[in-house]
Amino acid sequence: MKIGMILDAAFPPDPRVENEAVSLVNAGHEVFLFCLKYADEKTSEIINGIQVKRYASNLPEFKLSALAYTVPFYTFLMQKKIHQFIKETKIKVIHIHDIRIAQAVFNANKKYNLPVVLDLHDNMPEVMKLYPHLQKFPGKYIISPKKWKEKEEEFILKADKVISVSPEFLETLQNRLPSEKDKFVLVPNTIRKSFFEDFKVDTSIIEKYKNKFVVLYLGDTHIRRGLQTAISSVEKLKDYIPNLKLVIVGKNTTDIILKEQVKALKIESFVDFEGWQNVSLFQSYILSSAICISPLHRNLQHDVAYANKIFQYMSFGKPLLVSDAIAQRRLVEKTNSGLVHQEKNVDDFTKQVLKLYRDPSLRDWLGENGMKFVRNEFSWEQTAKKLLHLYDNLQN
Repeated sequence: MKIGMILDAAFPPDPRVENEAVSLVNAGHEVFLFCLKYADEKTSEIINGIQVKRYASNLPEFKLSALAYTVPFYTFLMQKKIHQFIKETKIKVIHIHDIRIAQAVFNANKKYNLPVVLDLHDNMPEVMKLYPHLQKFPGKYIISPKKWKEKEEEFILKADKVISVSPEFLETLQNRLPSEKDKFVLVPNTIRKSFFEDFKVDTSIIEKYKNKFVVLYLGDTHIRRGLQTAISSVEKLKDYIPNLKLVIVGKNTTDIILKEQVKALKIESFVDFEGWQNVSLFQSYILSSAICISPLHRNLQHDVAYANKIFQYMSFGKPLLVSDAIAQRRLVEKTNSGLVHQEKNVDDFTKQVLKLYRDPSLRDWLGENGMKFVRNEFSWEQTAKKLLHLYDNLQN
């Protein structure tokens, strides 16, 4: 089958899009990927079997995307490009990645009436409520998460199949639209086996932390990710764990708040801000750690989504410490792969770290459970089977 994936961003990188596309290619499908380019990237190339087609965009157009369901300009610009993509590739089914570009796709598809798979990476209307530019003028008054939620439901009704990333998100969608429950398919964000089977160790990272008790965080460092809880805990933990090191690998525009907090607490020697690092170094950071954390704040998005970092941590046998955001709490409790702390509760976070610090055998047991789960049951190669089944049974 000739599948056309629609992504309103540059490619690469996008692990989920690549994982899905490569799996479909390996299963015998042709996958054409519509994406955007902002510089001199090739207009057309093949990446891991994916036939990538790039369409020129620019910063003003990118900024208009935030207003996709306020004014129709972004949709109008994108639907012309998508129409051209469909015409050139002669695809037989459309796979939309998230809802920002969905209206443009449905408009362009009116002429072709192709089957549509809607892939919801996030609970986008709820994620938007957390964006800084929606907390202040003018974004607060011109961008409506409520409108985006209405559009999300409209697109679900129009789509032939709808992919969700977690059981909790799936349950939310089914409760909102019970008449559409037969459309929903669960395809979680998981990691490919190559992440833990095909990698190189960076000895400089191993050497840097070999005498430290490393509490590791990987990924986006926005305030809603909960790192202020971990940082506050360091002030207490350093009195019990003299070789403690909180290692933060990632970045966000809100990092200045975290760094000021570290400075104010005078714990600079116990916290390393590594910034964003190449994914090829993640394995070395994980191997250097004793505990891996995901202290997410609870909200309607975090309660229904898994962070990919959790599976990266687990694949190397590291014990987890996660907040009680519903999806990750359920996963950790189901697999006995870590401990849970109350979100934003510094004392509880501290208590759980000390419990793990003082009991190496508990760390080993939890880590082993997580590693077995990911390697035997929850790698991408296992969870992608439902995606392949979806396409094997899609009428076109």
